[in-house]
Amino acid sequence: MSPILICANMRALEEKMEYQYINRIDSPADLKKLKVEELPAVCAELRDFIIEALSKNPGHLASSLGTIELTVALHYVFDTPEDKLVWDVGHQAYAHKILTGRRDRFHTNRQFKGLSPFTNPAESEYDAFIAGHASNSISAALGMNIGGDKNVVAIIGDGAMTGGLAFEGLNNTSMDKNNLLIVLNDNHMAIDPLKGGFTQYLVDLTTSQTYNKWRWRLYQVAEKLHLVDERKRRAMLRRNNSLKAVLSKQPSNIFTGLNIRYFGPTDGHDVEGLVRILREIKNHRGPKVLHIITKKGKGYAPAENDQTVWHAPGEFNVTTGERQSDKLQMTNDKLQTPPLWQEVFGETLLELAKKNEKIVGITPAMPSGCSMSIMQKELPNRVFDVGIAEGHAVTFSAGLAKAGMVPYCNIYSTFLQRAYDNIVHDVALQNLHVVLCIDRAGIVGNDGATHHGLLDLAYLRPIPNMQICAPRTAEDLREMLQLAETMEGPVAIRYPRGRAAVEVESRKSKVERGKGIKLRDGEDVVVLTIGAIGNPMSEAIESVSETVSQSKGRSASIAHYDMRWLKPMDEEILHEVGRRFKTIVTAEDGIIAGGLGSAVLEWMSDHGYTPRVIRLGVNDQFVEHGSTKELYHLLKLDKEGLCESLLQVLAK
Repeated sequence: MSPILICANMRALEEKMEYQYINRIDSPADLKKLKVEELPAVCAELRDFIIEALSKNPGHLASSLGTIELTVALHYVFDTPEDKLVWDVGHQAYAHKILTGRRDRFHTNRQFKGLSPFTNPAESEYDAFIAGHASNSISAALGMNIGGDKNVVAIIGDGAMTGGLAFEGLNNTSMDKNNLLIVLNDNHMAIDPLKGGFTQYLVDLTTSQTYNKWRWRLYQVAEKLHLVDERKRRAMLRRNNSLKAVLSKQPSNIFTGLNIRYFGPTDGHDVEGLVRILREIKNHRGPKVLHIITKKGKGYAPAENDQTVWHAPGEFNVTTGERQSDKLQMTNDKLQTPPLWQEVFGETLLELAKKNEKIVGITPAMPSGCSMSIMQKELPNRVFDVGIAEGHAVTFSAGLAKAGMVPYCNIYSTFLQRAYDNIVHDVALQNLHVVLCIDRAGIVGNDGATHHGLLDLAYLRPIPNMQICAPRTAEDLREMLQLAETMEGPVAIRYPRGRAAVEVESRKSKVERGKGIKLRDGEDVVVLTIGAIGNPMSEAIESVSETVSQSKGRSASIAHYDMRWLKPMDEEILHEVGRRFKTIVTAEDGIIAGGLGSAVLEWMSDHGYTPRVIRLGVNDQFVEHGSTKELYHLLKLDKEGLCESLLQVLAK
């Protein structure tokens, strides 16, 4: 939907729905003017506003619906922006955006040149830290608190608590003098339902009301009598932990065991109760955890009933709960629309796994997103969802490979960055047969800079033993997945988001290790591509040839090779190209530095060829958010932009 139409819809919405409270809240200072008894009404309006807004301008719905009461309570009690709120994954912070002066622009959320999809300090002083990847809030907030900020709150979901960085932050929090408040938002969900021991631990974790009452009274008396300094506080906390074990008949929990004061669990949808608790613990000295229980999708029945689908549902009808994507899927099925890349992966993996019992699937909390859920449904004992723990996913895969299994580890390109040392040290160094299936490579669209997969070709290529390929079509991906099963050592297969191109003609050649394919012959210029960008490039070459023919009476003779492999590269093709052409154009949907263009330049120099090499791709920049169509056009990597580049090359 166009921004103009969305603006019109939002104006109509505001005229239709008169919000008694939120239309008068332009900052947390306005919120603080209200009575505590009015806050539930504010929450109800925020919930309606977000549901209506996202029904027309898609975004992350269920996560933000689950944190509305918490957001209101935090801004009501704390003095933001002087006090800092550090959100862990910003898709739970929509209410935060609305309360901090961005209500009138909320209809531009995730749109090109609109509001950021996540928290971003460049957008607002109320956004304390960038939050696109999970598990960083505790570490960042601890540094800010020790660095001098008075009150700092880290808001982390239970899904993010499965990440190793969160536990590293907890460990440091227990060691250094600080007053950090960690709010643990426990809803048993990431995008998919959470798995693992920590999740069950939170389910089992209870706090005796008797213990809490007497512990709080004891601590208040000690403080009033000035009996508690830092050393005594820690000693008292240890004694309190022992007292808790007696009163509740349970051992200390993980937080109190680390000398971090624990409060909860408490109802995360009781805004008045949250205000009372936050006021009580706001100025407590020392680190503390407030454990709240929430429901993802709270207040909207379709989102509550199917939290995975409604994490980011796309456009939908508020009244009926019917999603636009469901209609489109029915239409696509009738029209035999090309499959999504992840569906090709999921279906092929299941086929391979049925034939080879040693094949297993590993995913860090993304079984539905990467379509490993297809295999998970039929072979649940051979799919491992390890939680939001990409480094562990890779090293766990290395262990499986060491034991003789064939692990297919599927991680989004942007999240694979978090496992770089694990790839180098645990997989490549030992030359273990781990198949890295890298989803969402290239531009991913509206999630923006934190989620684009632009670095993988560049950061994987220098790693010894690593083999890297990228499919141009659905058939390529199927064959690469099949070939990877029989290869030795680590293999990385990267593919984009969206629908895969499907070859309508018979296959020109099967995928072979280290071999590319000639798509078109020519004499003037040669184009080398890798992956799905080869499709718009083919269209651009056809268009440019026709344009030149019409204007100059002769066709442009442009050769085109799909390299398929970045490592090892097809040296037979490169020798042919080096001998025949004075000008080479490379194109890739990733960062230019270190990718295909760099590899071709290095190879030509090493082998004594001196062609002019023009590299097309993403320059040294982080790319903003917007639709994939808008961003590829901005980067001149769509058909139109590639045509322009080719015409410039031919003119020279």
